[in-house]
Amino acid sequence: MNEHTTEPAVRTVMTAAPHTVGPDADFKTIAGLLAGKRISAVPVVDTEGGVLGVVSEADLLHHGDGGTRHRLLTGRGHRDRQRKATALRARELMTTPAITIGADEPVSAASQELRRHNLRRLLVVDDRNRLVGVVARRDLIGAFSRSDDDIRRAVAVDVFARVLLVEPDAVGIAVERGVVTLVGQLPRKSDTELAGRITRSLAGVIEVRNRLGYVWNDHPDGRRVGSRS
Repeated sequence: MNEHTTEPAVRTVMTAAPHTVGPDADFKTIAGLLAGKRISAVPVVDTEGGVLGVVSEADLLHHGDGGTRHRLLTGRGHRDRQRKATALRARELMTTPAITIGADEPVSAASQELRRHNLRRLLVVDDRNRLVGVVARRDLIGAFSRSDDDIRRAVAVDVFARVLLVEPDAVGIAVERGVVTLVGQLPRKSDTELAGRITRSLAGVIEVRNRLGYVWNDHPDGRRVGSRS
């Protein structure tokens, strides 16, 4: 993560000190923890807090389901189901590697990872891969309440000043209820497209109306100049 970004970091929205189990935790203990704490998954960590994997409700539900129903299936998924069907300890039940994100990453990065992997939660780790929290979809919803002024500042600084090296005053940035409109002209067509992509990834942005023009169409098949992206 760019340490100077204006976006809030994952650590500001995560649930800190989540419930965990060790690799030798038994099936009953894990099931009791999920049911008793009303959580859908629990991280498996070593004695130093390093992330080993995660056991979810779905992992537990494979128990006793390794027989004839999947005997015609092959591949890693089938082998995992067979293993979990008779597993009694966390080390056998867990899904690994667990999908993690750094505590100092921007919340937009967490949102992208959740979508990419179709997950309900991410484990949050420090720079030594030690678990420090969990961030769930619901934790990120608050990012959409980011003020328009804050979003405009993030676009000006994080997109134009720091990435594109363009003075923010050289372009027009308007934000209304999370909808960002970009106007003005940049040197290259690729710059206008990059500006739109990065802006769209920022926390709180609902929609981007990219009306930036360009001087030079730097795409291989492009010949026109002075066009809009």
